[in-house]
Amino acid sequence: MSDSENSDNSDMPPQKIPNLRTLAKTKGRKTWSDLSTGLKARIIGQIVVQGALFFYALWDLSHRPSNKVKGDKRLWTVALFVQPIGPISYLVFGRKR
Repeated sequence: MSDSENSDNSDMPPQKIPNLRTLAKTKGRKTWSDLSTGLKARIIGQIVVQGALFFYALWDLSHRPSNKVKGDKRLWTVALFVQPIGPISYLVFGRKR
């Protein structure tokens, strides 16, 4: 059996497995560290605002009696998970005054 027929690949260097950062850069995507400080602040601000709206709407829905909610509370609960439209829709249209 010759060396070319040998299935042992011990003389070949191991293949390097690309990490996520390398894959992101090859696909044209930016990683978190590539973003500017201003853009990072806007993203974090958006997350905070959406989270606050979601938790306030969920709290309001759970503490509001059914007769003070327009429609089924279960459907509004599901709708709250559609970001950012769900919480805003509930707070504007889902509550009876």
